[in-house]
Amino acid sequence: MLSEAALLALKQAGESERVELKPSTAQGQAIRRAICSFANDLTGGGEPGLILIGLEDDGGCAELGDLDAVQQKVANWAHGGDILPLPDVEIYRRDLEDCPIVVAEVRPHEEPPVRYQGQAWVRVGSTNRRATPEQERRLTERRRGGDRPFDHRPAAGTCLDDLDIDYFRREYLPNAVSAEVLEENHRTTGDQLRSLRLITNDEPNQGAILVLGYDPAAHIPGAYVQFLRIEGAELADPIKDAKTLAGALPSVMAQLDELLDVHVQVAVDIEAGAREQRRPDYPVAALRQLVRNALIHRDYEATHAPVRVYWFNDRIEIHNPGGLYGQVTQENFGQGVTDYRNPLLAEAMHILGYVQRFGFGVPLARRHLRENGNPEPRFDFEATYVAVTVGAAR
Repeated sequence: MLSEAALLALKQAGESERVELKPSTAQGQAIRRAICSFANDLTGGGEPGLILIGLEDDGGCAELGDLDAVQQKVANWAHGGDILPLPDVEIYRRDLEDCPIVVAEVRPHEEPPVRYQGQAWVRVGSTNRRATPEQERRLTERRRGGDRPFDHRPAAGTCLDDLDIDYFRREYLPNAVSAEVLEENHRTTGDQLRSLRLITNDEPNQGAILVLGYDPAAHIPGAYVQFLRIEGAELADPIKDAKTLAGALPSVMAQLDELLDVHVQVAVDIEAGAREQRRPDYPVAALRQLVRNALIHRDYEATHAPVRVYWFNDRIEIHNPGGLYGQVTQENFGQGVTDYRNPLLAEAMHILGYVQRFGFGVPLARRHLRENGNPEPRFDFEATYVAVTVGAAR
């Protein structure tokens, strides 16, 4: 967070490679392009870019109005999923010479290229421009070395033959990169995978194996889901259905969706006046949010345990290997605070449509459960796992 004196000096110097002035949030697309451009840091200077909202082009005060609403809007733009991978943006208020403004401070991303709606943008002078193929190559080559999240690390001993390239071309690529960009450059499949961070050091990484691999569990032993439908309230009771769901994450999620639909039971109530009401014992939308959350945020590195979904007569338990991660704590869990043990997986699941908005899975699940008449879900947090228990509708 820059000091008031530093911001004042940047404001007085006007728009530049590091600074963009906006009178309001009316130019939402331009602000998102600027966030993307600053995150890409084409020049490699390593300094944050700044969007000063509430200032005219000449630096005059634009009378911004409700600063809280502006902060929230910019935060939603930065972290809503249109810009991937998620940028590191700090949003705060300042008074510059009695002019209240909102500052979006965008730090250079460690895993470029960053894209807004499938298109990489870069800062050239004081303007934001679509990245050329050559500029994208420069960004790809400038990724950080050293320690990486697990899903960015090379999957030793793998090659492109371990990936479903047809699925990548048919489903992943068109959703990750704009059609206009795909028409303009004719890259090899390897270059396309590398540009989307699915290749590290010339090998598919763990994220690519989990999302596109033919057999992820062969390389990551815990990469599967154990599903049990138990006829009773205890683990020792008879098992009505048992499934091991393996394969690439999109396939596992599709299999889970089918299982949830099969096992949800719908009660029919006939009210006075012969009006029929149908209510499931569990809302499928809530269960999908919770199991997808478990698959994306689990620890794939330090354990061989699967995600477990145990469906009893009176409740459902979802066990997720790995404790809370990063800035997420028991106190702020489920309140929109986000941090990612597996950032590449989170990005991929958003690209493929399994995540609509980052940080809202648990709040959405809670809302669906409440509206259906289910009790509040109970979350248990331990160092090695997170578990959620969902009770049947009352």
